[in-house]
Amino acid sequence: MSPKLIAPISWVHGIIISIVDGVKSVLQISENDPGLALLLVHLNANLKAVFNDPRSMFVSTSVREYLFDGVRFCINPQGIAKAICNQIKESGSKTIREQSDGSLAFSFFGHKNGSGHEVYEVHTGKGDPMRVLEIQKLDDNHNLQVWLNASTEGETSVCNQINGTDASAYPPFRQRGDSMYIFSADICRSVQLFYQTDIQYQGIPGYRYSIGENFINDIGPEHDNECFCVDKLANVIKRKNGCLYAGALDLTTCLDAPVILTLPHMLGASNEYRKMIRGLKPDAKKHQTFVDVQSLTGTPLQGGKRVQFNMFLKSINRIGITENLPTVLMPAIWVEEGIQLNGEMVAFFKKKLINTLKTLNIVHWATLCGGIGVAVMCLIYYIYQKGRVEEPPVK
Repeated sequence: MSPKLIAPISWVHGIIISIVDGVKSVLQISENDPGLALLLVHLNANLKAVFNDPRSMFVSTSVREYLFDGVRFCINPQGIAKAICNQIKESGSKTIREQSDGSLAFSFFGHKNGSGHEVYEVHTGKGDPMRVLEIQKLDDNHNLQVWLNASTEGETSVCNQINGTDASAYPPFRQRGDSMYIFSADICRSVQLFYQTDIQYQGIPGYRYSIGENFINDIGPEHDNECFCVDKLANVIKRKNGCLYAGALDLTTCLDAPVILTLPHMLGASNEYRKMIRGLKPDAKKHQTFVDVQSLTGTPLQGGKRVQFNMFLKSINRIGITENLPTVLMPAIWVEEGIQLNGEMVAFFKKKLINTLKTLNIVHWATLCGGIGVAVMCLIYYIYQKGRVEEPPVK
């Protein structure tokens, strides 16, 4: 995994949003809500004790702390600050962990260390080899309960369906122009990959697949997948129907945190998000998700899963440290998780499959040519014999 950190960072803002959301939707924060007003007044007065005296929404920290070890806060809080820290602790966010001394630590991927506890039930391919390793159940469930469902009766929506493999392997016998699915537990959804072109990887022929427009660009009722529009964040940049603009996906219900998914450098994202950020250099070759597979076996040869995590920055009523913030979708980190078949596996693959296929191909053509040759010889012999029979005797 190759994370690209965009510094300085604002993890404090995300936690403040989580605190407020944990009590009531940010949408309902108003001058006429005395309960929330009191909460925010106390939160504002105790930010120093909760977040280690922050001078702004942006803090500097090491990459290791931000990603894995955690940036500590709520260190020995007292009074109301302690109550606020207890509320943060009880929020259940995966990105916040309690430390041995009672303090809290925020990290983007700390909860992923030693993870992978999901239990998958997959298809064996018996009776239908095209379904080999296809996920049938995740933790004993056929579908997710993350996104909106298709009806009030709980009919499973397309967003909650689990399709495809876990990307460790793909169905065999691939064809040009086809597509296939993978399921990513990290973003709680299935992703469709489409054929792009033929490739060669260290002498092994294969096909390249990449994500299509229906990943995060085509989302909404006009695309029959409005179930991805969870509409959990208020007063942010979004469409009137609650869906985010093209190129962004709200992962709040997936990660229990106000995180928005885009492609790196907001590749393909709406100008509603890109126009507020300087320094973006989207490049499909560098930032697109793809996989190269051997067409006969479905073995992945190389690939790259590239995504970017963002958070909405915005002003929060009665929180002084946020008063000058514009509403903007701010990049936090983008991640490239890659795979490449190493030299040893390439040699093994060539020896066991490619060379065998070449040998079979030679045998096939040799047999065909031999058969044609024998047929031609038989035809010549037949014509010759027929000519001898019809030749009149010499007197």
